Amino acid sequence: MIKKTKAAEKLTAQIVELALDKKAEDIISINIEEITTLTDSFIICSADTDIQVKAISDNIRKNTPFKPIRTEGYEHLKWVILDYIDVMVHIFKTAEREYYNIERLWADGIVKKHQ
Repeated sequence: MIKKTKAAEKLTAQIVELALDKKAEDIISINIEEITTLTDSFIICSADTDIQVKAISDNIRKNTPFKPIRTEGYEHLKWVILDYIDVMVHIFKTAEREYYNIERLWADGIVKKHQ
């Protein structure tokens, strides 16, 4: 479990940097390993335009050492999910993020803001 957590922490840090490179906004990571077996952490970020959501998603997918096992929402670019098993990335258009507010669902996790 410790090894998995360290790998997830390293991947989380790398994904946050890749999102920042493309000007992702309001980036947070939520460690949820103690409250679910779904994944170790979520990374949630947003952007104002479809083009920026695509750029963030592409930058993460192309520059991480692993490829996501599943990608959802890429066709519509309103809410893109990249599933790396131990880390799940949620890239929202700003309006959709405000509407769904998934941070609220995982508020029991350990939340960290990134800038």
